[in-house]
Amino acid sequence: MIKIFIVLFLLALVASLGSGFYFLMVDQGDKDKRRTFHSLGVRISLAVGLMLLIVYGVSSGRLTSQAPWEASAKQETPSSE
Repeated sequence: MIKIFIVLFLLALVASLGSGFYFLMVDQGDKDKRRTFHSLGVRISLAVGLMLLIVYGVSSGRLTSQAPWEASAKQETPSSE
């Protein structure tokens, strides 16, 4: 379930990036329109939320690494006898 939220956050970040680019091109430096600035704020908020979600997932054990070097490191750990 947490992976679905991560993908949704990533899609929202891409959509915010696209809207920021669109507002940047349409407004063309109009000082009265602050849509690009607000889009940046939304993107930063989404990025912070995504990082917090990933930290929560790793710390709770719901997200784990499946990298091949992680498995070999766990097998080579010497036991203290």
